Amino acid sequence: MAIIEKVFKAAIGLNASDVHIAPGEPFMVRRLGRMVKLKSNKLTPANTRQIIFEVLTAEQQKEIEERLQLDFALELPELGRFRGSAMMHNNGLSAVFRIIPPRIPTLEDLGMPPVVSKVLDNHQGLILVTGATGQGKSTTLAAMVDYINTRRAHHILTMEDPIEFVYPRKKGVINQRQQGRDTHSYANALKGALREDPDVIVIGELRDLETISMAISAAETGHLVIGTLATSNAPKTVYRIIDSYPPAEQSQIRAMLSEALKAVITQRLIPSADGSRMCLALEILIGTLSVGNLIRDNKTFQLTSIMQTGKNIGMRLMDESIMALLKEGSITPESAVVNAIDDKPFKPFLAAAQAAAARNSAR
Repeated sequence: MAIIEKVFKAAIGLNASDVHIAPGEPFMVRRLGRMVKLKSNKLTPANTRQIIFEVLTAEQQKEIEERLQLDFALELPELGRFRGSAMMHNNGLSAVFRIIPPRIPTLEDLGMPPVVSKVLDNHQGLILVTGATGQGKSTTLAAMVDYINTRRAHHILTMEDPIEFVYPRKKGVINQRQQGRDTHSYANALKGALREDPDVIVIGELRDLETISMAISAAETGHLVIGTLATSNAPKTVYRIIDSYPPAEQSQIRAMLSEALKAVITQRLIPSADGSRMCLALEILIGTLSVGNLIRDNKTFQLTSIMQTGKNIGMRLMDESIMALLKEGSITPESAVVNAIDDKPFKPFLAAAQAAAARNSAR
């Protein structure tokens, strides 16, 4: 395991988020959203298989041979925890390891506004954290759990695939269940959860209709449910949930969701202008009475307008957040244009930056 430990140590030193191991390539890491090759020889299929199998148990080795893919957690002394995802492809066995921070960050550490804490003070309802893969949803979920655990003597039940952060005992009692090890599926775990007297249920990902249905039902029956979806903004999140159901059931689910939804928090990580960190851009939808009415009446296309007028209670659009980061100099115009939903308002900033660069190069 000495080789992979050296690679992990190098990745941590570079402040990377992920380590990639693939045949035909040297070791690679993702740093500030970009892939960086480490100084190493190109790996052969035999190399990658040996390196990856060294960190797997005999049972995990058997599982990947049978299922051809595997999600797992790895803990190494002095290096910390990693979330691994190994898979077979045309060149052989490869894997990606997400580096899990050694300390659970606070909401303030992540740059979350006060409205997020206020939403978490609810004792029932549905809170969704959304965004593409690699946008920090798991870290936000961990910060939310830690916020509740620090303040309330509640029973918090998490369902994860795999377990990433391990929560310390504070005011609450936390039980963490890992898919594949402690339960066969999220839906299975949810069925059991409702008999385990939880106050808060945390679901790593709302992957299918059964899990979504049970999460909404749990939120309706007095539990605080927090989960993630891989959607790019708040309106699409609502569409995604409703469209998961057959047409005949969509009216009923709109009514249920209108009552249960407390917030949708969509996040995007953008490299900082100085290349030292990732900046958090947020879209926040709060489940107000007006929002509930739009969902119930099948007028979710109007949610964007509600967010535009709801700034006084903490709502915001993704492009507003990106514009704020741009104006304070945290991100570049190029990054703003690439990440914006509507890039038109950002193009004048890009043109000005390009003109300034041209003038400087002409000197």
